[in-house]
Amino acid sequence: MKFMSNRCVIERIQPEHYMDIQGLYTNESVREYLGGIPQKNYIEASFRGMLEAPFPNTYFYISLKKTGEFIGLVSIDEYHEQELYELSYQFLPEYWGRGLAFEVLTQVVEEGLTYLNISSIVAETQTANRASCRLLEKLGMKKVQVLERFGREQAVYELKKRVLSLDKSLPYQAEDFLSKSPHLLTIIF
Repeated sequence: MKFMSNRCVIERIQPEHYMDIQGLYTNESVREYLGGIPQKNYIEASFRGMLEAPFPNTYFYISLKKTGEFIGLVSIDEYHEQELYELSYQFLPEYWGRGLAFEVLTQVVEEGLTYLNISSIVAETQTANRASCRLLEKLGMKKVQVLERFGREQAVYELKKRVLSLDKSLPYQAEDFLSKSPHLLTIIF
């Protein structure tokens, strides 16, 4: 599976992506709200798990269209103890603040909800990670729960599938968004 956003290539993770994923997992800024930098054997086992993940679990390698540079990892996989799917993401800090995460996650959510034919998707982040909370809200996700997990307060956000309309309550101007992504008129989001 491979698809594009305006500036990025979004493709299923492959064995040759290991070194980039290892670099992501060992970046202190990336791992600040993810439990810190894991041991090498954990990274290797996690990567094998990504490659061998059964459907519907999907891990995406994200790179820039223009240069091919690796910028991050996005996944849709089964959520902890419920029959839900979780959107997870990690981007290298040099690509933060450019709108790339929003662009990629919008595309992944669109593809994920359609491809997996699921009614909603959740995301969990530490409440202390304000940038991630803002990103999820910008995507149209609603905070549905606050809980403690991994020794930290976590916020759980959810996006339910609905027909996209020119609704002024959306976190962005629908007309502007749709003019940049006209194919969204026909999808369920």
